[in-house]
Amino acid sequence: MRRTLLSLLAAPLVAASVAALAFAAPAVAQSFQTAAPHAILIDADSGSVLFERAADERFSPASMAKLMTTDIVFEALKSGRLSMDTEFTVTEDAWKRGGAGGGGSSMFAQVNSRIKMSDLLRGLIVQSGNDAAITIAENMAGTEEAFAGLMNQRAKEIGLTNSTFRNATGYSAPDQKVTARDMARLAIHIIETYPDLYKIFSEKEFTWNKIRQQNRNPLLTLDIGADGLKTGFLEESGYALTGSAVQNGQRLVLVVSGLKTARDRASESRKLMEWGFRAFEPRQVFAPGETVAEASVFGGEAGSVPLVAKKPVRVLLPRGANDRVSAKVIYQGPLEAPVTEGQQVGVLRVQRGDVVALDQPLYAGASVAQGTLSQRAMDAALEFGTGLMRKAFDKAAGAKPGERAAANPS
Repeated sequence: MRRTLLSLLAAPLVAASVAALAFAAPAVAQSFQTAAPHAILIDADSGSVLFERAADERFSPASMAKLMTTDIVFEALKSGRLSMDTEFTVTEDAWKRGGAGGGGSSMFAQVNSRIKMSDLLRGLIVQSGNDAAITIAENMAGTEEAFAGLMNQRAKEIGLTNSTFRNATGYSAPDQKVTARDMARLAIHIIETYPDLYKIFSEKEFTWNKIRQQNRNPLLTLDIGADGLKTGFLEESGYALTGSAVQNGQRLVLVVSGLKTARDRASESRKLMEWGFRAFEPRQVFAPGETVAEASVFGGEAGSVPLVAKKPVRVLLPRGANDRVSAKVIYQGPLEAPVTEGQQVGVLRVQRGDVVALDQPLYAGASVAQGTLSQRAMDAALEFGTGLMRKAFDKAAGAKPGERAAANPS
């Protein structure tokens, strides 16, 4: 039997026939407090945001910038442009600025030595070596500045909308800034895109030049299912961590920044992870390919097109909470024929109170060819006659300028 957003969430339809629904969880409130000035916790599979605090405020990433450096290398390995046996030369600049004399974390690489990528990656990820980061940047792009250009280009490609990178190490730079939300997106991208390479993040130690160093991620030593990602520290931004853990098949990703001590970073991260695994329960709303709503089409053989998700639509709800949860489908409109099956059309947005808990892309579930001349003329007349009514409808649904709120939820 075909399921609907209305029946699954057991909620009244609001804003006329907009797919914006509301339901309440059980009546016992549950909350979480953290000392971290910036924080976010996300269920990686569904994209549901479980907790956030100043998640869109920009701060210096410190060594968490090395996650973007890592992504550049991982992409080159996946595409075949590099291999684990590729050797890079440690430049004098990498040795001076990134070595032990530079005052930061280092893999203790020797100047003019050649290091295989398999070892450089562990120097970068496990040891957080600044010399490894600069060596990679200068060998791949000629200069670290040019490599930063690749980092920013890549950031745009994977949807980091509010972050700017200026170097491969995370050294302090005036306009090198990220957000907690963007760092969580980057972490999930790395985990999902490079599952085999991601395993390096879970290695607890690495020895180079006869110097053994422990992985700097404190969560790896705790019994919470942690399997990787990156710490950071700068005087200007405090102690930070992007981390991931898996329990019972569920992966949570967190970002915290601005903590005063390394101990605070470890304890706050642990508390946030444990709370996330304990305090939420999943609810699947739609299966992959199931119709979520209908979007109207202008000038087509059909007047509407079904909107579907490619992944299961799953929302995590607080156990014993009274948060008001609402859902709506928003798309850019009006859609003009032809519409191709599989093209991204809009998003399903779920809010838990004031928190945007989920933004999941929706795609056209069928193709709609361009209509006949008479059909297009009729649609044009209707478009003109109902324009004012639609604006009022969309405004009531909470759509932003240039967006449409989907009608006829299925």
